Amino acid sequence: MFVLDTNSPPSTEVDLLALENQVCLALAVASRRVIAMYRPLLAPMGLTHPQYLVMLALWGQEPMTVRKLGQRLSLEPATLSPLLKRLETTGYLTRARDPHDERNLQVRLTAEGRQLREQALEIPPAIMERLGMELEELTALRDHLGEVIRHTEAAPVEASA
Repeated sequence: MFVLDTNSPPSTEVDLLALENQVCLALAVASRRVIAMYRPLLAPMGLTHPQYLVMLALWGQEPMTVRKLGQRLSLEPATLSPLLKRLETTGYLTRARDPHDERNLQVRLTAEGRQLREQALEIPPAIMERLGMELEELTALRDHLGEVIRHTEAAPVEASA
């Protein structure tokens, strides 16, 4: 069981290596648990959580190049390509070369992929209910995480020794 100790008495010295003080642990545990909440909701649609993210991006805009889709989802081509292949095999999308620029691979939803959106409309309210959080709380959380993401993009990445 994950315990974040928020009831510790105030101290003048913070132990920066204490497990309960680690942002990375809180993010990792929260991420795993929230994604696990999606699994039973996505299973009837035949989607994994990463596939659901691909579908969300395409429900918002299509066609989209594989490159742009990777940028929107912060996924490398080696991770994105197998996801797209599985979704294509399932019949939810197609991939084809852009007739105007053969270097670009375009992704488009099929009719079945577009129809799946109706079923997906039930997912956000179900997640809010399972979390016991209101839309405003989740919006604020998303915005704070967006700040974290922006800071990580701006932070220099040091090469390992």
